[in-house]
Amino acid sequence: MIHSKEEYEKAAEASNILFGGATSEALRHLDEETLLQVFEGVPQFRVARTELEAGIPIVDLCAEKTQIFPSKGECRKMIQGGGVSMNREKIADAMRQVTAGDLIAGKYLLVQRGKKNYYLVIAE
Repeated sequence: MIHSKEEYEKAAEASNILFGGATSEALRHLDEETLLQVFEGVPQFRVARTELEAGIPIVDLCAEKTQIFPSKGECRKMIQGGGVSMNREKIADAMRQVTAGDLIAGKYLLVQRGKKNYYLVIAE
């Protein structure tokens, strides 16, 4: 027992987000420090917050504004196959608009490509 009960619960919740069936609600409950600790070492991309305030299609965000996908076509195919999630929610529509309302803690998006590839998008 090195950590307090609160720290243990944060660690357990973080582990569930990475390896379990955590929901977007659990992800949104993480504080910023814990979120950054959980996703330390995953590729990070920075985008202008103004672009999200206006709304941007997920395909454009993942293929043009970041290098999560090498092309829009590959991104669309992966979405059609059910292989793309944002903030632990599957993306079903390649034209889904990503807005500032999707941000976790007001500045983060967690994009998952496939089962094990996570990317943190930071809106500045």
